[in-house]
Amino acid sequence: MKKVVVAICGASGTVYALRLLSALVLQPVHIYLIVSDTGSRLIEMETGIQADGLISWLRQEVHFHEKAVIHPCGVDDFFTPPASGSFLHDGMVIVPCSMKTLASIASGVSDNLVLRCADVCLKERRKLILVPRETPLSLVHLENMTAVSRAGALVLPAMPSFYMKPRTIEDLVDTVCARILDHLQVDHSMGGRWGEEQNV
Repeated sequence: MKKVVVAICGASGTVYALRLLSALVLQPVHIYLIVSDTGSRLIEMETGIQADGLISWLRQEVHFHEKAVIHPCGVDDFFTPPASGSFLHDGMVIVPCSMKTLASIASGVSDNLVLRCADVCLKERRKLILVPRETPLSLVHLENMTAVSRAGALVLPAMPSFYMKPRTIEDLVDTVCARILDHLQVDHSMGGRWGEEQNV
C-alpha cells in the first residue's frame, strides 16, 4: 500500500489538487493531506468547497477504494509521521505550489509542516514533486526552481498539454495530474498516452 503526502498551498489552481486526490483515492493509497491556511481559503474561493469538508466532498464525488485512506494533518503539527525522516513513504506532492513555498524550500526554511515534510524529502532523498502555477516567472522564481531541482526535487509546472485534443477544463487538468501520478508510480486512467489509443 503506497503512502503519499499531498500538500495544497496558497497558489491558484486548487482544482489540480482536487483532481489528483480524486484519482489517488481510487487506489489502495494512504494519503497524508496538508492544507495551508491560504490554501484553505483558495479552495473555497475557487471551488466553493470548505477545506474542512474536503474529505466529505471527495467521498460524495468518488467511490473510494476500500483500502484508500486520507489522514488530514494540521499545517503546524510537527508530530505527524511525515515530519520525521524515519517515516517511509512513496513521495510528496505540493500542488499547487506557491512561489513563497518554493522559495522557502530552496532556502531550507521549514517553519510549517508543508516545508518540514519537503525538507525531509530532500534530506532523505525521497521523491518531492512541486507543481507551481505562476506566470510570468521572474529570475528569482527560476533560480529557486533551479535550486530545488539541484537539491533533488522534481519541478512539474501546471502546464496542460493539448496533443490529445482535450475538450473540457477537466481534460486539461487531467493532463497535468496524469504526469504527477506517473511520477508517483500510481496507476490511473487519466487521458491518453502518445502512441496509444486515448482512454475514454
